[in-house]
Formats: sequence, structure tokens, C-alpha cells
Amino acid sequence: MKLSVLLFGIARDIVGDRQISVDLPENENVAGLLNYLKKEYPSFNDLQSLLVAVNDTYAKSEHVLQENDEIALIPPVSGG
Repeated sequence: MKLSVLLFGIARDIVGDRQISVDLPENENVAGLLNYLKKEYPSFNDLQSLLVAVNDTYAKSEHVLQENDEIALIPPVSGG
């Protein structure tokens, strides 16, 4: 299935774009998406944490993805 992934902050910097399309097997979950991204973009392995939102709701690693889901990768934000 083809998925569109929006990228923010350091995730966008790692990929070099604000949105990418990935092709994953049907019934893949969030953990599978993250594993795919770590293989394609090894710098993702350096991130301490990364939140994944699916359809405007934070998703756990076991959440099963669907082809029309809106997916966003949100790295931790620092500031003061």
C-alpha cells in the first residue's frame, strides 16, 4: 500500500523534504513504518524519540495503517 508521510523538524531535515510517499505491505503497523524509515534513512536511528500521528491522533507502534491514512512524524521539540 502507498502511504503519504508528512515530516516535521529534524525528520524533515533527515529526509530533505516535507512529505514522502512510501510503499509498505498491507496491514503494516506504525513500528513497521518506522523500521522502514530507519533502513532508508539511517539518521532516524539517532533520534531519541519520534511521535507518529495517524489521522490527527498520536498512534502507538502496534496501530495498523491504512492506505488513506494521514501520517505525520513529529520529533521532540526543544526550546526555552
